[in-house]
Amino acid sequence: MATTRHVRLTVNGAAYEADVEPRLTLADFLRGQLGLNGTHLGCEHGVCGACTVLLNGLSVRSCLMLAVQADGAEVMTVEVLSPDGTLHPIQEAFVEQRGLQCGFCTPGFLMSIYELLQRSPNPTDGEIKDALGGNLCRCTGYQSILSSVRAAAAKLQAAGGTATSGTAASGTAGGTR
Repeated sequence: MATTRHVRLTVNGAAYEADVEPRLTLADFLRGQLGLNGTHLGCEHGVCGACTVLLNGLSVRSCLMLAVQADGAEVMTVEVLSPDGTLHPIQEAFVEQRGLQCGFCTPGFLMSIYELLQRSPNPTDGEIKDALGGNLCRCTGYQSILSSVRAAAAKLQAAGGTATSGTAASGTAGGTR
């Protein structure tokens, strides 16, 4: 009986292969094996949304998903938003509108907003609330987060109307390429 499984996935545009324990969560793989610590672990029950990443373009709770389930998939983490250190318009809006305070929940919010603005560049308040309904914040009271999403949508429309950003270079994670 094999104690590890071989996985291949693309994370932030980089191709990775690794041997992982079948019970390793995607969040732990991203943080521990790839060093992508922007994906935060809060409740580890899928309730808080801090671990939200995009899997093939759709938001998922990486604390509930196993790394082996992501085999062959494309994963985007919060690090993809500013690969060269320049803030993405969504991040700029969060700073300007004070959509973050302690910042712990912010990566999950940013990825949920990224997904929302991909499919709805000018979302209604109802669409914003629906998209962010699975993310919890204990600091802001949510009004500044809603303002941040509206500001991000306006920034992106002014810049050409897309949330898409650059991607990172290829690499390996404890395995071969």
